[in-house]
Amino acid sequence: MTLSGRDADRMRWRCRRGMLELDLVLNAFMARHLDGLDGARLAAVSRLLDRIDPELLDLVMGRDEAVDADERAVLALMRAESCSPAGSLDPDPSPERRGDSCRERLTPLAQT
Repeated sequence: MTLSGRDADRMRWRCRRGMLELDLVLNAFMARHLDGLDGARLAAVSRLLDRIDPELLDLVMGRDEAVDADERAVLALMRAESCSPAGSLDPDPSPERRGDSCRERLTPLAQT
């Protein structure tokens, strides 16, 4: 299932959050995966975006886990996106840091 242009724009707009960390992760995720999500996963993204920023950040960071299987699958994609070189939150990762866990790289951002 694909979203219409207007619905996709609305979904992208909902990714604009009050936390830079969420903006970075959500926008990278949407750019890469929005067009390929099925109806159940699109609904899961919508439910995740209904959450308040601190709760959503805890889910994205892996400090909490969603109960719903589709939400867990979407969160896994978000985490993978934020830890991949293309979606890295580190603007210039050095070769020795590329093996660092995503949680180690995201934690300093979330604590500021």
